[in-house]
Amino acid sequence: MRSPLRILTLVVGAFFVLQGLGWLANPASAAAGLAMPLLDGLARSTQVGDFAAFFLAIGATTLVGTRPGRAQLLLVPAGILGAAAVARMLAWALHDAGFASVFIGVEVIAGAFLAFASQRLGAVSS
Repeated sequence: MRSPLRILTLVVGAFFVLQGLGWLANPASAAAGLAMPLLDGLARSTQVGDFAAFFLAIGATTLVGTRPGRAQLLLVPAGILGAAAVARMLAWALHDAGFASVFIGVEVIAGAFLAFASQRLGAVSS
């Protein structure tokens, strides 16, 4: 039987995969969900490609990290999310960006959860 922590971690991974697929299927809606306009031309290519890759990589690594014996992989998306939160704060402090408290909160909470899950799920499979 799967543990509640493993199931919740799978849900988190699926959420990020769906976010990445959203960038590929409906980038205008995905951009609006992050409070940004959909850019044009090469900028759109960068925006869609980078955001899809960001969410798909986090989601896929999280899903693989839920497998027994692979919990240490959860530190990868945890680190990416933590770095994104720090980069957002630096954008606010250094580059006159709005302070994205909700997005920072999601990144910090999800990153901390994945780090916790890595430790707990790794202990369970040992």
